[in-house]
Amino acid sequence: QVQFVESGGGLVQSGGSLRLSCTVSGRSFSAYVMVWYRQAPGKQRESVAFITLGDTTTYADSVKGRFTISRDNAKNTVYLQMNSLKPEDTAVYYCNRLPTVNSWGQGTQVTVSS
Repeated sequence: QVQFVESGGGLVQSGGSLRLSCTVSGRSFSAYVMVWYRQAPGKQRESVAFITLGDTTTYADSVKGRFTISRDNAKNTVYLQMNSLKPEDTAVYYCNRLPTVNSWGQGTQVTVSS
């Protein structure tokens, strides 16, 4: 079964940066589109960034120009570099692939103080 292990979250002031990592167990990591999601308190989970097999990236409008998704297929890891963080970026961040796998990881908490 595929497992996702997210890390790198923390408490940061508005305008700060964090780099999240997600390591994926199993084979064929490089064969999938990878996605970063986030879920804020009381809100639905939303996708924030996608990266394809060929490293084409897509971002939600709310993070465009501030977040960068990347992947290292040799390490089965996808990253999310988050710059110019805002309080509204506060959420638990998760990664998954497409098609989505139901075995979600524990996520990593990002808290941005104003």
